[in-house]
Parts: sequence; C-alpha cells; structure tokens
Amino acid sequence: NKENGFDFHVALRHLFDNNMQKIIAFCVALLITANCFAGEKDCHCTPLFKHGKGTFYLTWGYNLDWYSKSDLHLKGNDFGGYDFTLYDAKAHDKPGLKYVFGSAISIPQYVYRAGYFFGDKHDLGIEIAFDHTKYIMTNNQNLHLKGNINGTYYDQDTLVGKDFLMFEHTNGANFLMANLMKRYCLLSSASKNHRLQLILKAGGGLVIPRTDVTIFGNRLDNKFHIAGYVFGVDAGFRYDLMKYFFVETSLKGAFANFTNVLTVGDGRAHHHFFAGEYIFAAGFQIGF
Repeated sequence: NKENGFDFHVALRHLFDNNMQKIIAFCVALLITANCFAGEKDCHCTPLFKHGKGTFYLTWGYNLDWYSKSDLHLKGNDFGGYDFTLYDAKAHDKPGLKYVFGSAISIPQYVYRAGYFFGDKHDLGIEIAFDHTKYIMTNNQNLHLKGNINGTYYDQDTLVGKDFLMFEHTNGANFLMANLMKRYCLLSSASKNHRLQLILKAGGGLVIPRTDVTIFGNRLDNKFHIAGYVFGVDAGFRYDLMKYFFVETSLKGAFANFTNVLTVGDGRAHHHFFAGEYIFAAGFQIGF
C-alpha cells in the first residue's frame, strides 16, 4: 500500500538486491535437504485420486521480475541507416498488480500452467508454462554507444532518452516453455486432503514478444512473433488443499535470447539477459 508508505514490489526487489547470495544458498540447502529426505524416507507422493494413473492440473497466477543488464544491438535501413550497440542497458518490469481486482486479469504480469504428474514411484511430470513478463529498458540512462548512425560512427557514452530510443516488451517478453518436473512430499495429513510438496522444474522453449519501440522519435507497437529462445529452472512449494485445489509459490531463473526482435520499419534488434521471477499462483487438479 503506497499510501501507507509500503510497496510490496519495492520491498521484494530490495530483498533480492541485498540478499541474493543468501537466497541462492537457501535454495541449494533446500535441494540438499530434499535429497537427504528422499534417501532416508519414502517421499513418494501418494496419489490423491483412487482412479487413474496420474494428476492433471491447471494453474493461474502472477509474477514479479528482475533482469540483468544486456547489450542491445539495433540495425535498420530507415532514417538514413543505423547499426549500433548500447552496452549494459538496465531494465525493469511492470507488475501492475493493482489492476487484479479492478480490470482485466491479463493486465498484470501473469502466468499459466497446464501439467501432468504421472503418479508412479518416480513422481515425475511434464508441464507447458507461459509467463507473461514485461521488460522495460530504463529511460534516461547513460550508456556506451558504439556503431554507425546515418553514416556517422560513434564510440561514446550517450544519454538514452525518449527522443533517441525507448525499448519495451510491454505486451510481453512472453516465455513459452515445456518443463520436466520432479516432486517431493514434505508433509501430508492422514486424509491426504492437505499436503506440502517441493516441486523442481527445468525446461526450455520460445520467446514470443510484442515489442513497443520508439527510435529517433518514431514509434511502433509491433506484432507478436517468435523472436528467440529461453531456458529456465524453477523451485517452489505447492500446498494441496481439500484434494482438488492448491496454492503455490516459487522462484525461477531463466536465460532469454532475443535473436530477432521486430522494431520500426525493417529494423531488427537483438539482446539477451538473465531473468529472475517470483511466482505466486493457485490451481485446480483432477485424477486423469
């Protein structure tokens, strides 16, 4: 609540920025603990549903994102021609969570999942995941520029503002991934209606952005298209509630390479970066 002096997104960003090493150490310790737990005790997740061999689920939720710096290369034949790179550009997300109850549920940064756990002793599963993440290059930052613009070669620091370049995947950087999953049961009630699981995921897929670009004062909100690839890993907790419902929260790390971003006219852009996501979601599951 910003009016009362607290912003959850800012607080969480501060937590990540100042405690990243501790968070990574905690995740590693969690994985080691899970493996030790599995070695000492049968951690197989007893099926919730008597009939059928597995569990199918659907999930909807939201995410907060953090991005590494990236080198942004732009090239095109319009405006006299240009071919240049901006180095170590910073970017941020746009969660828009205040719109969850006041407008369309697709305005904030959302996620959805469709997955299937096979229900055998290995507790493996497969999942299709879509992360609608928004990437906004920070405006008015001083970056090193190297390359040609309208026949002139530059190799200098430049203030990058809206009159020169604005670059956003605000209709989504959009990660579409196929994941392999492994789960561990940590706690379970006698009735199996309440259960806490650790779920690990790894996978890869495509980036399908819609990029909003303003270059040399000319703007275009482009179309959705396949622009590259992404790989990622995910670790989180899922709490099963009354058999059919669950809530979950997780941390995800990804590497995204945008090899062919559409810009203005015949222009193209290329950049790659590491992304961190905090995901919180709810879902529904059935025996299948």
